[in-house]
Amino acid sequence: MSWIPVLPEFGLGCDVFSGFVTAQGESLAPIIKEVDKLDKVADDIVNMLSGEGILLASFPNREKSLLYAGGITAMWYGLAIGLAVAGIIAIAVM
Repeated sequence: MSWIPVLPEFGLGCDVFSGFVTAQGESLAPIIKEVDKLDKVADDIVNMLSGEGILLASFPNREKSLLYAGGITAMWYGLAIGLAVAGIIAIAVM
């Protein structure tokens, strides 16, 4: 690994490959890789909330699967709540 000394009296140097100033002998490259991985996961979570886009762990040609699954789930919850309200009204009328 190549280092350019920035402040040798403090042990600081610039990592040539990543371009960051750190303590010499320590590289931020593994941390940057993990941050990139977390950035992809965060984008995937945003795509899950919107219901559109391609997810990281999905198979090809399933871009709209979250949209359809959300619609079907909403339909079933609406049916259950509607029947519960209708049952309460029917019992209250009797």
